[in-house]
Amino acid sequence: MYLVKTPPYLKRLLSGLTWEITGSDEVYLTFDDGPVPGVTDKVLDLLRAADKKATFFCIGDNVRKSPALYQRILDEGHRVGNHTYHHVNGWRTSTDAYVEDAGRCAELVNSGLFRPPYGRITLSQFKVLQPMYKVIMWDVLSGDFDEALDAAACTRNVLENYSRGSIIVFHDSEKAAPRMLPALEAVLQDMQQKNLDAGLIP
Repeated sequence: MYLVKTPPYLKRLLSGLTWEITGSDEVYLTFDDGPVPGVTDKVLDLLRAADKKATFFCIGDNVRKSPALYQRILDEGHRVGNHTYHHVNGWRTSTDAYVEDAGRCAELVNSGLFRPPYGRITLSQFKVLQPMYKVIMWDVLSGDFDEALDAAACTRNVLENYSRGSIIVFHDSEKAAPRMLPALEAVLQDMQQKNLDAGLIP
């Protein structure tokens, strides 16, 4: 069970986390779990063709496996963020182990942004990481990771819920790719029609 649109009460309750960029005229495209050959490169191609920028929350072990693809993300003007080294679930991991895994990712991903895998982070983990990172959540979840959905449903999830200042989550993973790539293409087209720019998370 997951919420496509983050409700206002949750944003207020967990106001120390960044859910959207209030007051911005831009939309914020984000991608979790890469870099993955055969997927991230296609995302980059679509972004370049649309002249849009995005923020990639990278898994450290995937950066280790695909350093050239990671470098392409940087070379093409996108931003990166820490998504831990092993994609660990904060609710099932001790604070020490969680922070250590994030630190290992930081050896490869130089960023002041952090997104907890699955959106799951405990208060104690947040308190340790907060001085080092801005913790980025989301306003709109595409649902591209959900194999019960098709690309059209993922597209609707975004198009019916995003607006200026929204942080949108996609996944540049092999699992999500069949839904993510068509949905991303449709969202980019919609942004162009509405003359909306894609910003880098500050």
